[in-house]
Amino acid sequence: MGAREVSLTTLLRRAGVADPSRAEGLIGEILAVTGIEFDDPATAVSYLADPDAGLLQLLRLAESARDAGHLDVLVRLAGTAAGARLGVLLGGSLALGDFLVRHPELIADFERWPVGEELAAVDVRGDLLAAVGADPEADAPVASVGGAAGHAAMRVAYRRALLRIAAEDLFARSPATLMPDVSAALADLAGAALEAGLAIARHDEPDHAATRLAIIAMGKCGARELNYVSDVDVIYVAEPAEGVEDDRSLRVATRLAVAAARACSSMGVEPALWEVDPNLRPEGRDGPLVRNLASHLAYYERWAQTWEFQALLKARAVAGDREVGERYVEQTRPLVWNAVEREGFVESAQAMRRRVEEHVPLQEAGRQIKLGPGGLRDVEFTIQLLQLVHGRADESLRVRGTLDALARLRAGGYVGRPQAATMDRSYRQLRVWEHRLQLRKLTRTHLMPAADQDRRVLARASGFATVEYMDEVWADIRRDVRAMHLEMFYRPILPVVARLSADEARLDDAAARARLGAVGFVDPAGAYRHISALTEGMSRSAAIRRQLMPAMIGWFAQGADPDAGLLAFRQLSEQLSDTQWYLKLLRDSGTAAQRLARVLSTSPYVAKALLASGEAVTWLDRDEDLEPRDYARLWGEADAILRRSNDPVQAAVALRGLRRRELARIAAADVLGMVNAADAAMAVSHTADMLIEGGLRIATRVVADARGLEALPIRFSVVAMGRYGGLEMGYLSDADVQFVWDGDSPDGQAIAVQLAQELRSILQRVGPQPPLSIDADLRPEGRGGPLARSLASATDYYKRWSDPWEAQALLRARPVAGDTDLSAAFVAMVDGVRYPTALPASALKQMRTLKARMEAERLPRGIDPRRHLKLGPGGLSDVEWVVQLMQLRHGHAHAELRTTVTLEALSAGTRLGLITDGDAETLRDAWVLATNLRGALALRGNARDTDVLPGDVRELGVLAEILGMRVTGAELDERYSRAARLARAVTERLFFGWDESRR
Repeated sequence: MGAREVSLTTLLRRAGVADPSRAEGLIGEILAVTGIEFDDPATAVSYLADPDAGLLQLLRLAESARDAGHLDVLVRLAGTAAGARLGVLLGGSLALGDFLVRHPELIADFERWPVGEELAAVDVRGDLLAAVGADPEADAPVASVGGAAGHAAMRVAYRRALLRIAAEDLFARSPATLMPDVSAALADLAGAALEAGLAIARHDEPDHAATRLAIIAMGKCGARELNYVSDVDVIYVAEPAEGVEDDRSLRVATRLAVAAARACSSMGVEPALWEVDPNLRPEGRDGPLVRNLASHLAYYERWAQTWEFQALLKARAVAGDREVGERYVEQTRPLVWNAVEREGFVESAQAMRRRVEEHVPLQEAGRQIKLGPGGLRDVEFTIQLLQLVHGRADESLRVRGTLDALARLRAGGYVGRPQAATMDRSYRQLRVWEHRLQLRKLTRTHLMPAADQDRRVLARASGFATVEYMDEVWADIRRDVRAMHLEMFYRPILPVVARLSADEARLDDAAARARLGAVGFVDPAGAYRHISALTEGMSRSAAIRRQLMPAMIGWFAQGADPDAGLLAFRQLSEQLSDTQWYLKLLRDSGTAAQRLARVLSTSPYVAKALLASGEAVTWLDRDEDLEPRDYARLWGEADAILRRSNDPVQAAVALRGLRRRELARIAAADVLGMVNAADAAMAVSHTADMLIEGGLRIATRVVADARGLEALPIRFSVVAMGRYGGLEMGYLSDADVQFVWDGDSPDGQAIAVQLAQELRSILQRVGPQPPLSIDADLRPEGRGGPLARSLASATDYYKRWSDPWEAQALLRARPVAGDTDLSAAFVAMVDGVRYPTALPASALKQMRTLKARMEAERLPRGIDPRRHLKLGPGGLSDVEWVVQLMQLRHGHAHAELRTTVTLEALSAGTRLGLITDGDAETLRDAWVLATNLRGALALRGNARDTDVLPGDVRELGVLAEILGMRVTGAELDERYSRAARLARAVTERLFFGWDESRR
């Protein structure tokens, strides 16, 4: 190759060697000691996490093997798969390399290990017991060696097994896939070490047969999720041998427990393995090291704190007397799943997680694999809490392992599939990093390294091509895990489910029926049939509904009609059964499920609206989505619809659909107490404004096309009247309007009438979206007059022919659609009529007469006048006529009174001193209560009787529930009666008996 030939130094640097010159020297020394010549040294070291350290360790091992007479074994490994495993081990773990240097005879193990044998197939317990001369088949193995010699023998055997686990781990093509097997093997090895340590302790304890000691692994060891270096959490339980007193048994067991722990963690010829931590025992460090089973159970039943039950989730008997250990686990297990019923269980678990986070040093938070935000604890705490809350009713969740539990939570619908996949993948990768960091020096660490060289080694050890790519993955995992933790660990439904009894949570037949009747369902059997239909089966949707229903039953019961709410929920769930977002929203949202239960069980109107448009359920998740849209935003959507569509029918349907959607939004917010009556009425009125404005654009195009015109030769406006003009429409109100036009065309009147008729047809035509009924009876001459009137004709009529009541009606006149100049001219014209310079006595007399006639003639037959919210004494009409009389008398002089909105005019009159604060407050209270009640009747679905207050006390209680008033039906009845009575007194004084001297 000549000048093109790449030097070995360059190749080694490309292979990841930090010091190529030194590496070349090491390769030469290895050749000198072993005679092994690397065909391609750069490729050979490229597989090592730390090539520099790996070469140095290989040289040291070669020298040690030579001195001990085992060099031939090392030479035979060259170029083999076993040799490759040895090389990867030396480059990944300095500590295990040092161990091999101390024990070069163990190099032969790499030849003996079967290729591809699963880690679970290795009998580590038998190997460690055999190493200390104990019989693995014995019920209570006793070592043939004790003391320091026994400790050394056991520790060598332990690390010999650890070599095999680490070699398989480091050599794996996919370490994340192998990770659970590695952790399980490490936990089994720890259990074997405890068993061997106990055998050594028995050798040194003459009275060992007096007790039956069991060692219970907790935490990661109990869950078979152990790290390479971690404290091994244990609890000791002992029962006396036959004929032995308990006190003697416990004394002997305590000595054995201390000695077994010392075998694993004391200083010696061979380094300690890890610390044995017994502080999860009852009373912690202050409690006795060993207890009998009865003492354990008594403590848990009377004194244990929430976290102690969470710890018991992982409990597993790993060493000592098997029967005693299994009995301990069996009898404490129910306590784990009942603990969730303790007061504040979920909140306590959440608070504990926050405390753990607070203790992470600020400078370490961004590097903490275990405790920091987005770390292992976020995954583990989340999964454990979901297990503990839902595992009481779902026995499939009663497993120890994190990934096993996650899989079952996913299968049960407690965690979404995408979330579960991300969490599983993230957890595996975090554990791989943790393993690689600890393997290097067999030290306990959970921090991502700060030094560049250490980060490069970690990246290579865990399969990343570059440090930069590893950093990106680390950042993604922290972000994703943290987001999922915050969403699931603080899931609002968890405390609700936790507060239910076990029977309530399970929804068993008898218990569910009893609870349904107790909380207020009128037909418990029917309700149970709905619940069964929703929760039966193995589908994911049924599984999620099984989570939701225990809590939702209580929420339905808080509504006015739980039975109707549950039925509507079933219908909605069946309708949305093919969607992916619906049940996930209810499970994960902070508010959606509870709000849905409330609106469905409170308002048939809203229930019908949601059934017509299921996607509206998404609004329940966020307050801002339930805020009524202002007119500008609403019209922006309508304008976009009109610009996109050239089909009049299609455009009209879309506009009516937009109005239906907004009415559903307003009604849902109304039921949930998020808008007041006046704001709801204004928002409802704006939906009509939008629809009429858009409908007029469609009608204008249709009429022009029908007449063969490019544009109509007239100007046209729609004027809102009545409660619509006052921005006080109800959910079921018609839109009172009059139509006015202007122009010089000889066909102007015909065109205007045609336009008005087409607009009414567009808005009222039967179709897939609800209509808006248009009532033009408040136009000049009423039904006897033309449907549309020219501005000139209207001006002439109001000046010459109109009655005082028509001037009063014009107080609510508000242009809502059409030509702006014409609308302004119309307002200027009617202002002279509705705000006269003086109100004649004859007009006042006529108004009083008309009001009296209305009360006598327009009230429906058989109705108690006092219960009519509109025309009854102290009802809406009383308040409005008092306010309108004030506007007629003083509007000319005071611009503040020139508003179509009742409460605005009332407030203006108060500020101007035209009505006292007390009278205004009385009128306002009565008007607001009557308006609220009419809205509640509409939300209740009473389309025919929205003006009549029911006499049934239970139905009144339902209305109070809709209004969010914490009063009984009788109390609501009395409250309205009193408000109306006081308002009537003000009306009689200010309207019927006005003091003429105050004019």
